[in-house]
Amino acid sequence: MGDKLDRIIVVDVEATCWQGKPPAGQENEIIEIGICVVDINSGQAIEKDSILVKPERSQVSEFCTQLTTLTQSQVDKGISFAEACLLLRKNYSTHQRVWASYGEYDKRQFERQCLARSIKYPFGRKHINVKNLLAIINAIPQEVGMARALEILNLPLEGTHHRGGDDAWNIGRILSRLLCQAREGNNGRSVRS
Repeated sequence: MGDKLDRIIVVDVEATCWQGKPPAGQENEIIEIGICVVDINSGQAIEKDSILVKPERSQVSEFCTQLTTLTQSQVDKGISFAEACLLLRKNYSTHQRVWASYGEYDKRQFERQCLARSIKYPFGRKHINVKNLLAIINAIPQEVGMARALEILNLPLEGTHHRGGDDAWNIGRILSRLLCQAREGNNGRSVRS
């Protein structure tokens, strides 16, 4: 089946983390998957979602709660990572659509976790690194963090930073602005083959 070029699925993950190295027997694993759907035709962020994922090989540390606001009891009510991957494919057709994240961390975390658990990777091959794209389009000599990117584009931070759903939404807004900049640079013309 061919790729669907109607929407870009923006993904932001929060994972278990510690101030230093993980405690013995624990590893970084996804505890929240934030999703923002960007409509390619309008260039607008149109939908926001968050999936809580119950960790199987780690606990939420106090440091992680301070960073993300997520607690162990909240993520204990989440679904399994395998179920979350199926949900992404089923509800968002992530295996058929272009997807995006801010940097490469989210992509690498999904790749590592899918490989370690023998779970089918939920995404297709087409990935947009919004962090890199922002730097290139705006001629910024170095990539910048998401909060700084919003400042550069004169966009307010919406929601809680380091919560997957809110971060995905803000990244979707950054991508939306970049799409609009690119279209304005093209004098609003659509290029059709």
